Amino acid sequence: MRKSEAAVLAIVGGISVFSIKIAAYIISNSIALLSDAAESVTNVAAAALLLFSVRLSGKPPDASHPYGHQKIEEITRLLEGVMITAIAAALLQAASQRLLNPTYPSYIEIAIPVSIVASALNAAIALILLKKSRSEWSPALEGGAKHLFSDVFSSAGVWVGLLLVKATGYAVIDPILAIIVSALVARAGILLVVKSSRYLMDPACALTEARIKEILSRHKQSFVSYHELKTRRSGDKVFSELHLIIHGSVSVKDAHDLADRIESEVRREMPYVNLTIHIEPPEDLDPRSDREAQDDQDDPGGRLL
Repeated sequence: MRKSEAAVLAIVGGISVFSIKIAAYIISNSIALLSDAAESVTNVAAAALLLFSVRLSGKPPDASHPYGHQKIEEITRLLEGVMITAIAAALLQAASQRLLNPTYPSYIEIAIPVSIVASALNAAIALILLKKSRSEWSPALEGGAKHLFSDVFSSAGVWVGLLLVKATGYAVIDPILAIIVSALVARAGILLVVKSSRYLMDPACALTEARIKEILSRHKQSFVSYHELKTRRSGDKVFSELHLIIHGSVSVKDAHDLADRIESEVRREMPYVNLTIHIEPPEDLDPRSDREAQDDQDDPGGRLL
């Protein structure tokens, strides 16, 4: 399954889940179940953003975006987080109003099983998206999966609360549950905003750097040293660069071939990494060849010439 197909699945599944949850709300008139259904609206909208972002991120680099379009996935995750937080604020307001005038839910014994069906579908879609996000290293798919999982857990809390309403007869439990669900939804949204903002700042990738160093160690007999190893993540890609110090006696062609071998090895073991190597001579390199410099050491005054 491609990323775009996973996004289409999320849209179709989100619409189905929303329809089932609205049915549960209509049956019960529970503000907690309405809050749960409203969260599914964000699932559908987020899935639409997801489909847009994965299609755009898959486009090859062009003149206006020479490093590709991968960052759109982080932007999508940021927008999704903002949208989730806004929905949570609206739910909180509705729940607060119901708290002042609580209404006893009806037909709880029917509404809960209907809601469980919706959550089971949500969980199945979330597992598919999470698995795909790990294989494709897709922030947008990961954000969608975690959003769906948070929906499942909040729904479970609603079921428990509605059972308490039925057992105790206290209608006020229903809006209290809605407030708790709203807080959980807001937390999920804020976490997405924080995580996407961090990745939009191009953080270093420590694990990738460690693997690059391991590959360099296999070729250590072919160069003097290296420095300025840098990495930055952009969507599902990692861009890396380093300065490789080569022996002064090595020709330009041989140095270039060495850089090509190292870059090819990195691409083979980590296809998501784009490594650029800058070749440098030793800082104390004599402008002549190593052999000429050695002749001068053997005959400093030129007496043997």
